Amino acid sequence: MSRDEPGEEPDYRFTLANERTFLAWLRTSLALLAGAVALVQLVPAFSIPAARTGLAALLAVTATLLAAFAHHRWARVQRAMRLGLPLPTTWLPFAAGWVTALIGVTVLVLVLRR
Repeated sequence: MSRDEPGEEPDYRFTLANERTFLAWLRTSLALLAGAVALVQLVPAFSIPAARTGLAALLAVTATLLAAFAHHRWARVQRAMRLGLPLPTTWLPFAAGWVTALIGVTVLVLVLRR
């Protein structure tokens, strides 16, 4: 986004809030990526072969997609604010929540099977 975009420059407080939300999504993405690394490097193997690697891969893919879609969401919100349109809805919280819950339940089941 540049100042040459159509529309009016939004109140800086809203722009900064949008940026803080974007950075929060990036922190979440980094946390998921750190979880993937920790799962592979620090957690002993589960009773199901390749379960640890599969869960770590799912965490890493989720982290990568979350970071990419966070920027897309930031740009859409910024554009809507410039044009005075309603803020776009997003499926990011829904998807991130369900993937994280799925991974959590899977890890819990694997740990209890030991």
